[in-house]
Amino acid sequence: MGLMDKITGRAKQAAGDVTGDASLRQEGRQEERKGKKKEELARSQEKADEKAQEVADLERKTS
Repeated sequence: MGLMDKITGRAKQAAGDVTGDASLRQEGRQEERKGKKKEELARSQEKADEKAQEVADLERKTS
């Protein structure tokens, strides 16, 4: 999930730092941001699923 992207991104940033490759550092930053966005999306999806379950439970109780 997002964790692997974050780890890969940080590794690329470090490699870019060591080699002086600015494009590799930039690629690493982009990959790390992608990982963070994936994690945010997963958290949002979990919250939406929880709310949907709450609504379904309430509907069952009122039926």
